[in-house]
Amino acid sequence: MRVYTSLLLLITSCLLVLTSTAQVSNVLDGAYVKETNITKRVVPYPYLREADVMYTKRIWQQVDLREKMNHPFYYPVNPIADRKSLFDVIRQALLVEGSLVAYSTGPAGDDDEFRYPFSPNQVDSVLNPTVLIPEFDLDSGEKIGDRPEQRPIESQAITKYLVKEDWIWDRQRGERYVRIIGIAPLWQETDEEGELKAPQTLFWLYYPECRYVFANAEAYNPMNDSQRRTFEDLFQKRFFNSYIVKESNVYDRSIASYALGIDALAESQRIKHDLFLLEHDLWHY
Repeated sequence: MRVYTSLLLLITSCLLVLTSTAQVSNVLDGAYVKETNITKRVVPYPYLREADVMYTKRIWQQVDLREKMNHPFYYPVNPIADRKSLFDVIRQALLVEGSLVAYSTGPAGDDDEFRYPFSPNQVDSVLNPTVLIPEFDLDSGEKIGDRPEQRPIESQAITKYLVKEDWIWDRQRGERYVRIIGIAPLWQETDEEGELKAPQTLFWLYYPECRYVFANAEAYNPMNDSQRRTFEDLFQKRFFNSYIVKESNVYDRSIASYALGIDALAESQRIKHDLFLLEHDLWHY
């Protein structure tokens, strides 16, 4: 009888533990309910006529998330209650919500014209690639083969983004503004020895579609926790540091094809300076 009673008490305690862990907590982790960013609406772009465009230049820039100014895009590497990294926001929108469409980079991996939309299965295979895990014999220690295993791409492996944008000079409004056309996450993969490989472009996202997702995703504000910005705010207000990797040119080539290292950085600064001089000369009286 004592054994039966003890067993009954053990089962009851286990059920209580499972029930308590399965319940959803109603505790508010904060002093008030945050509603501003969750219900934030996207401000539409102003209408732009072709006749009002004095000059336009297409620019490709690279955003390195390892720079201090760009940390709000990278951290936290693991989602927390009120924040996610930019890549985790994109992953959820692609795999869970289905609110974004990813576009392939093409057979050569350099297509950024949004011509090849991914199917849901293709998106899943890109975000959860299959890797080969070596298997060894327990007795001899020799390699006997490789075992395929599907592993998700970790958020911390996305250290850079490509941003495709148009710099437009509008004579009707008398201003120059930048309109982002697309963004692409770059995957920093490692080889078997742990060495970093060249960054790989996973896919392209059409930014006007991303605005509706990014406008409701909070990013960290180091100045004030009650005035959190969204990823849409960071992009539209240019709260990030970047460098030019390509400009529209007759050869359709990137800076890396003819300049490396410090020379590539100097070429990026030269292009920015030329754009600044162009704007200055247009509005100089």
